[in-house]
Amino acid sequence: MVADNGDEPDDDNNKLTLHVPETSHQISTDSWFQAGFVLTTGINSVFVLGYSGTIMVPLGWVGGVVGLLLATAISLYANMLVAKLHEFDGRRHIRYRDLAGQIYGREAYYITWALQYVNLFMINIGYLILGGSALKAFYVLFNEEHTLKLPHFIAIEGVVCILFAISTPHLSSLRIWLGCSTVLSLIYIIVACVLATKDGLNAPPRDYTIHWTSTTSRIFSTIGASANLVFAFNTGMLPEIQATVRQPAVKNMLKALYFQFSVGVVPMYAVTFIGYWAYGSSTSTYLLNSASGPLWVKASANISAFLQSIIALHIFASPAYEYLDTKFGITGSALKVTNIAFRILARGSYLTISTLVSAMLPFLGDFESLTGALSTFPLTFILANHMFLMAKKNKLSSLQQSWHWLNVGFFALMSVAATVAGIRLIIVDSKEYHIFADV
Repeated sequence: MVADNGDEPDDDNNKLTLHVPETSHQISTDSWFQAGFVLTTGINSVFVLGYSGTIMVPLGWVGGVVGLLLATAISLYANMLVAKLHEFDGRRHIRYRDLAGQIYGREAYYITWALQYVNLFMINIGYLILGGSALKAFYVLFNEEHTLKLPHFIAIEGVVCILFAISTPHLSSLRIWLGCSTVLSLIYIIVACVLATKDGLNAPPRDYTIHWTSTTSRIFSTIGASANLVFAFNTGMLPEIQATVRQPAVKNMLKALYFQFSVGVVPMYAVTFIGYWAYGSSTSTYLLNSASGPLWVKASANISAFLQSIIALHIFASPAYEYLDTKFGITGSALKVTNIAFRILARGSYLTISTLVSAMLPFLGDFESLTGALSTFPLTFILANHMFLMAKKNKLSSLQQSWHWLNVGFFALMSVAATVAGIRLIIVDSKEYHIFADV
């Protein structure tokens, strides 16, 4: 895909007409429904088993419920802004960095690229930790000696993810796997909801008090939980998903977003609220660890969570794979020996590094907070509002422009505060636990 090759930047406004390279992956092939399922797979991934503990416990009923509803609304709004810019200036921008570069210039292209890959790398770390936790939870159901520890299961998760990445060349090839992901998600969500409901009905009154050791802890925990809220709903790779959608790309992507933020959020709401209702402030950051029930039921849910994390990770790793494949000119059949060898080397290296970091620092809630702070706030809220403002400023009223500036300022402050809170949480937990901890 080429956009006006050879044009020079406009010196008056420092805009850059970017050369957008051809992609080695498929574009414009998928229906809005498939894109909706990709988005819904992300929102109902194995991460939902942690939201009772990472969102509701630090925020309580009022803060958690109101926060989730507000996060749903503002996330839909921000993603709609990005989707409407997909064909800005008569070009189809198939990558987030291409869109930012077209609006702002070369520096923004690289800054957005860095932010996005930090975001996706951190999300993948979360999937590796959660997948390893699910596999460990399955293991302890059948083994009382607990010889293997969490880092071992994260390593196993990493190996399986490498094998899946090698065999699944691009995002559009996930078609049948998205159906499998939906079934797997339904299994662990339904099991978690049923077991938690049973436990809640049979348990004495729960403690829903928000426990803080100090005012400082209260402030940082609340800010960190707010970052978890926005992390729950946003991918940081909407243009890459939209690139796979058939024309009309904007209209179809809006349909996919409506699907994600209506039908798609229901399972997440259910498991988050039921989990917190059942266990209160003692809710685990991996809900199935709090639930009691038949061994085979918990085993099936944990295995489903493990397998779903592999599919979901591939979605969020796909922009990195697309860059590498395109950069090194990987074309033709996915079964070519050279293409397979390249995927083994490139994707295997990427996932090996991710797995090592995950095993060293397996503090899931902390990584959710830091991811939301470092990249979800800037990519989804700050950039979305400012790009829309820059692209449409001649068509916006002064009131509309003020609204977008207000959003930019507010979310910039939230991003800074949440970054400090996330780093503090990781430092505190790093002091409490050694590297490769069995948490």
